[in-house]
Amino acid sequence: MASNLTERLSRLVKTMRGQSRITESNVQDMLREVRMALLEADVALPVVRDFIARVKDKALGQEVVSSLTPGQVLVSIVQKELSATMGEGVSDINLATQPPAVILMAGLQGAGKTTTTAKLAKHLIEKRKKKVLTVSADVYRPAAIEQLKTVTAQAGAEWFPSAPDQKPAEIAAAAIDHARRHYFDVLLVDTAGRLAIDEALMAEIKDLHAQLKPVETLFVVDAMQGQDAVNTAKAFKDTLPLTGVVLTKLDGDSRGGAALSVRQITGVPIKFAGVSEKIDGLEVFDADRHAGRVLGMGDIVALVEEVQKGVDIEAAQKLAEKVKSGAEFDFNDFLSQISQMKKMGGLSGLMDKLPTELAAKAGQADMDKAERDVRRMEGIISAMTAKERRQPALLMDGKSKASRKRRIAQGAGVQIQDVNRLLNQFEQMQTMMKKMKGGGLMKMMKRMGGMKGLPGLGR
Repeated sequence: MASNLTERLSRLVKTMRGQSRITESNVQDMLREVRMALLEADVALPVVRDFIARVKDKALGQEVVSSLTPGQVLVSIVQKELSATMGEGVSDINLATQPPAVILMAGLQGAGKTTTTAKLAKHLIEKRKKKVLTVSADVYRPAAIEQLKTVTAQAGAEWFPSAPDQKPAEIAAAAIDHARRHYFDVLLVDTAGRLAIDEALMAEIKDLHAQLKPVETLFVVDAMQGQDAVNTAKAFKDTLPLTGVVLTKLDGDSRGGAALSVRQITGVPIKFAGVSEKIDGLEVFDADRHAGRVLGMGDIVALVEEVQKGVDIEAAQKLAEKVKSGAEFDFNDFLSQISQMKKMGGLSGLMDKLPTELAAKAGQADMDKAERDVRRMEGIISAMTAKERRQPALLMDGKSKASRKRRIAQGAGVQIQDVNRLLNQFEQMQTMMKKMKGGGLMKMMKRMGGMKGLPGLGR
C-alpha cells in the first residue's frame, strides 16, 4: 500500500502545483487516487468509504497557508486521517493488576502467534523490566509447544512445560499457579490457531478467557492478509473482549492494508507491530509514525531507535580511546564496524525508514550492490589469519604480501582485485582515523567541504 499510495499522491501534488486553492474538483481528483490505492491494498470497502468521506469533509473549505500548495494540504489531511483510522498515537499495554498479569494471545494459525509471544516477552523484559513466563495451550499443532520453548529461550524469558495430551484449561490452571508461586510479573498464554474459523476453536478460547481473566487479550493478525483479516477480526471480536491488536509481517509488501481495516472493525487499538523476523523485531505501534511511513515520509524516529539499539556503546568508546592513544586501526576494528551496521538491519533496513524521495535517490539496485559489497568485505577479512587482522602492514608491504593475498582470495572465494579493493578502502579509513586523533576530524571535514551543508558550522 505504501509505495502505491505515495506514488499516486506524489503525482497529484505535482499536477496541483500551479493551483492556488482547494476546490471540489481537485479534492475529487485526490480522493479518486486515494480510493484506488486503498482498494488495491485490499483494505475493506466499508473502511475505504468511511475514510474517503472523512477526508472529503475535512478537505472542502480548508484554507491554504501561503507557504503550502493545495496538494501539500490535502496530503496532510490524508496523513491525519490515516493516523486517526489506525488509532492515533500509541496505546500502551496494561499491566496494572495483581501479579501475574495474564496476557492471552489469540488469532488464526499462521498469523505468527508463537513467535510474537516470545517477541512480546523480550519487549516486556527489556523495556518494562518484568519477570516473564510463557506457556503454550496449543495442544493440536505438532511441535507448537517445542517451538514456544525454543523462542522463549531466545527471548530470555522462562517457559512453563505443557504436553499435547493435556487439556488447555488444565495447562492454564497449572501455569497460573506456577506464576503466582514463583512471583512472575507476567504470564503470556499462547493459544491454538486454525486454518479456518470454527465453533470448537471459539468455544475453547472463550472458556480459556473466562478461566484466566486476562488483563490483555491480544488479537494477532498477519498484516498481509488484507480483506481476509476483516472476517477473522469480526469473528474474534464477537467471541472475545479484545483489548488490542498485534500486526505481524508489517515489513512485507502490504504496509498497512490490514492496519486500516482491523482497527476499525475491532474497535480496539493496534498495540504492537512485527517489523522483522528477529526476536527483537517487535515495536510499539505508533499510528502517527506509521501513517508517515505509508505516505513515504519515512520514520526518522524508528531510524534513530534502530541506530541506538544496534550501536555497541562500549565497543565504540574502546575504538575512540584506541584512536586517541595513537594505536593503529586494524582489520578487527574494521570488521567490528561492519558488524555494527548489520545489527542495525543493514543498509536496506536503514533505507526503508528514510523518506521515499531520499531512498529513491539511492536506488534499490545500488543498495543491493552495497549489501553484496559489505558481505564480500566481511568474507575477505574472515579469510585472514588472526595475525594479519592485527597487523594490516603484512598485506600492504613486505615480500610475502602477494602470496598472502592469493591465499585470502582463495579462502574467501573472490578475485585478488577484490582483496586489493578492500585494502585500498581500509587504507583510506585508517588514514581518516589517524586524522581524527587530536581533533583533526574538524579540519578533515573542512577540507572535504563537509561543513557547507551543515547549519551553524563552517562560517
